Amino acid sequence: MEFKTATVNHLPAIVHLLADDEFGATRESYKHPLPKEYVEAFEKIEQQIGNSIIVALDNNKVIGCLQLTIIPGISRLGSIRAQIEGVRIDRGYRGKGIGESLLRYALDEAKTMGCKMIQLTTDKKRKDAHRFYERLGFVASHDGMKLSLSN
Repeated sequence: MEFKTATVNHLPAIVHLLADDEFGATRESYKHPLPKEYVEAFEKIEQQIGNSIIVALDNNKVIGCLQLTIIPGISRLGSIRAQIEGVRIDRGYRGKGIGESLLRYALDEAKTMGCKMIQLTTDKKRKDAHRFYERLGFVASHDGMKLSLSN
């Protein structure tokens, strides 16, 4: 297994992972060809310094992914923080430590980039995910809020 920054060739597999759960099934659109919005979003991510999709590969097959975004800030004495989003592991590979390895890889990348903190959000209904993140040392220290800007 290896971890690397995703390329556009990985995009269909990434979208499949995002769509393959009870929440993603209602908000993602995995079909061939992929909707252009995914390709456009991926291109924007590639152009932005400090923003990447990391994939876990098993014999060149995408079996996991996450998005890692580095956020410079003023608070906490100008600390840099990292945001993790879109963590997914292929159903057939869950329970084998791949998610933990992928998260630890992202943590190491964030440290290398000078981050003092890493944060993520997860849906309140994802109880298994909460236990997973807590086991890795994440603390539910804040309540997050979201406001949809589209219909």
